[in-house]
Amino acid sequence: MQEAMFYETLDKMKVQCHLCPHECIILHGKRGNCHVRENRLGKLYSVVYGKLCTATADPIEKKPLYHFMPGTQTYSIATAGCNLHCKSCQNWQISQRGPEDVECYDVAPHEVVENAIRAGCKSIAYTYVEPAIFYEFMLATAKLAHKAGLKNVMVSNGYLNPKPAKQLYKHMDAINFDLKAFTDTFYVQQCGGHIKPVLESIKTAYKMGVWVELTTLIIPDLNDSMALIKKECEWIRRELSADIPLHFSRFFPYYKLNHLRPTSPDTLENAYETAKSAGLKYVYLGNVETDGRGDTSCPKCGKKLIDRSAHFGLKSMKVKDGKCSHCSAKIPGVFENGKRKNKK
Repeated sequence: MQEAMFYETLDKMKVQCHLCPHECIILHGKRGNCHVRENRLGKLYSVVYGKLCTATADPIEKKPLYHFMPGTQTYSIATAGCNLHCKSCQNWQISQRGPEDVECYDVAPHEVVENAIRAGCKSIAYTYVEPAIFYEFMLATAKLAHKAGLKNVMVSNGYLNPKPAKQLYKHMDAINFDLKAFTDTFYVQQCGGHIKPVLESIKTAYKMGVWVELTTLIIPDLNDSMALIKKECEWIRRELSADIPLHFSRFFPYYKLNHLRPTSPDTLENAYETAKSAGLKYVYLGNVETDGRGDTSCPKCGKKLIDRSAHFGLKSMKVKDGKCSHCSAKIPGVFENGKRKNKK
């Protein structure tokens, strides 16, 4: 048990959590929307501090992060719980449950760092559920990771209030934000949230100098409108940069959307072309076999720079000192020794 950050005590032993936009008011003995922050006698506690349900070494490309230390391994950790309730969630067995319903084991922050180093990883990834729900543990671990020479990365839904976001992002080196759709209706109906806080989190991280990549899972009939995808891409270029990598992933029937059909490869290809036409330089397709759509090419000379396998393996990389090895054009990202290139 660890007392939570970002809350206030109200009357009659109620508390209000200010970690995320839900702003849950929680009665004594109850938990917030995320299932893992509990009010005990007017104090809010994280009931998942140090209670990991998974810890494993992954290719960094699996997050997916394609322009951040390619070819390295990242030590991925998660607890139970999440502050969104996506009907398409692939990790619902842990994200939609509390720690008492999931097999967990106790680990201290320094042990996570030690395990990551022992596994040969160059970074720690806070992932699989929304990691902000184990904010206190993530923050403590991230600080120790940096002291030990490791990088910190998140895979996040971005549903976080500005103050905790800014405090956390100071200790993050890269974040892949799951931008689920470019419409508030989708967020309300499919996720139990709103889009505006997500967009603000993405902009905050980018402005703070965190390396940002985005992923959108394309679901048939729900968010596969090319008009909406174009709108999303135009927002990325206008509010962030045309250099932001955007990943489109193929949906397969799962969880509460198991009645839908898989996304067609043609729809993914249309999304790819829409994004490129909107001016985005680095667009990738995931969960599908496509010729070259997972590789990185130089936007100036067109030569292939990073050749990836379908299963997150790195075949070859021709980026040297953050530049194309053919024409010397700058390639944005974090490459050799974790140093950011072409930082705005």
